[in-house]
Amino acid sequence: MSSTQPAPAQPRLRRLPLAGVLRLGRPSDIWFKPALSVVAAVAPPNLTLLALDRLDLAMYTMAGSLCALYAHNRPYAARARALAWVVLGMVGGLAVSLVTASLTTDAAVLVAVGALLAAVQKALCDATRVGPPGNVVLTFITSASLFAPQTLAQVPGHLALALAAGAWAWIIGMAPGLVRPHGPERRATAHALNATATHVEQDDPRTRAAAAAAIQAAWQTLLSAGARTATRRALDRLVVRAEVALAAPADTDPRRLRAWARDLRGNGPVPAPADHGELLGVDAELAVPATPLWRRLGPLTPLALRTAVGCALAGYASLALGVGRPYWALVTAASLYQANLTLTWSRGVQRVVGNLAGVLLFAAAVPLAHLGPAALVLVCVAFNFGAEALISRNYWLGSVCVTPMALLITEFTGFQEPGRLITERIVDTLVGALVGFGAAIVVTNRRAGNRIEGTLTAVERAREHTARLLAEPHPDPRALENARRALAAHLVELRGAFDAAAGEWWQGALPQERVVRAEQTGHRTLAATVRHQEVCRSATTEGTRP
Repeated sequence: MSSTQPAPAQPRLRRLPLAGVLRLGRPSDIWFKPALSVVAAVAPPNLTLLALDRLDLAMYTMAGSLCALYAHNRPYAARARALAWVVLGMVGGLAVSLVTASLTTDAAVLVAVGALLAAVQKALCDATRVGPPGNVVLTFITSASLFAPQTLAQVPGHLALALAAGAWAWIIGMAPGLVRPHGPERRATAHALNATATHVEQDDPRTRAAAAAAIQAAWQTLLSAGARTATRRALDRLVVRAEVALAAPADTDPRRLRAWARDLRGNGPVPAPADHGELLGVDAELAVPATPLWRRLGPLTPLALRTAVGCALAGYASLALGVGRPYWALVTAASLYQANLTLTWSRGVQRVVGNLAGVLLFAAAVPLAHLGPAALVLVCVAFNFGAEALISRNYWLGSVCVTPMALLITEFTGFQEPGRLITERIVDTLVGALVGFGAAIVVTNRRAGNRIEGTLTAVERAREHTARLLAEPHPDPRALENARRALAAHLVELRGAFDAAAGEWWQGALPQERVVRAEQTGHRTLAATVRHQEVCRSATTEGTRP
């Protein structure tokens, strides 16, 4: 008899949370890296423009400099590609905005173009999983550029500035690799070990899902890292140890897992657990082609549509109220959209609270910033650092610094009256949040429920395939390893799909009982597979000893 309890009926209309939305979390392990990187990327171009008395061009160099915020969790081989694409995407979006601005000053057309750009940027950033800060920085730059006075003759020079600053940001992003070439892989492996240790200590379904996701992320990091160096192979073995611990938590000492994670700091030797023979399946996974981009974009269509509709309506509402910078409302709406409506609501609360606190900070910083152009640049750089240092604790806390930074950027072309800036920013924040969330309610995402059915089927087929191999007297080790990894990946995807759909409104009843049963049987099969592999590895090791 199954131990799974019948799931309670799910309401079609789900409550929106308030408790915990503003709670501060622990800072990211590498919070200082994006904070220092953005300072190093922003300061030299801005100080150069200051020396040339051309701070009016700072918006274009900022477009390239802010690319330094991306890809800090990726191995350097993958980071080089990701940063290059971010720079090209930023410059491409900027080109569309500048050309549009040079051809028309019709605010309705500019808002429409900004909304379409925001939707494309949202879809591409989510499909490629580029990571924080996602589409928001891209949308901020392209939307603001739409409302900057422009001529076609100026566009090539402005794009050249953005591209040069983007190249400098690429160098800044890659520079740490000279000192710590395996840093991202070490961090991902340490996170997997720590997450697994937490599950061993608590043995809870949520900690198991978090550990499985961390292990899957560690494998993806290692597989995208490039050449299979001795260090990376040693890290592979530690991730295998995390998988073994996840399969048999009762037989695992969490202190050892945490000790291995601590030893991965710096550039010291990678801890070497007992040798378990050849690691199978890595080469096979490296040979698997990536999922085509168009297939990843398909499920994101509702989110892209939400973004386009919400940003357009927010911009037009701002215009109707007579606010001079409708792109602030547009960017506020673009920043809200997350994987589901519940998360979108939480982000909206965080955005409003952070922006309202941020305008107060701006009011306090204005006297210092208005001491002169040099003071303006330095205060803006300080807010850049503060935003990245704080945002990993909670989005609203980072927004407290992002808001005054965005307001100060508008003053690079000349100091403005603070009271008017503050009033317009408050109005646009409220308009963007209310209209943007309203659009998210209207544009439903029924595909979220359909995705659960697809991932459930994939999990069940992968589990049956793995179980058949495991039932054979002498299963092929490579085939069994490939089947196990496929099952683990599908289980992580199932949990993500269910969590996304559970936070969406206007869904029918979700197959919660079937999901729980699939997760339970899937993890049991994974545990049995890992135990079988442990026995085979131990036998192989014993057989090779003299």
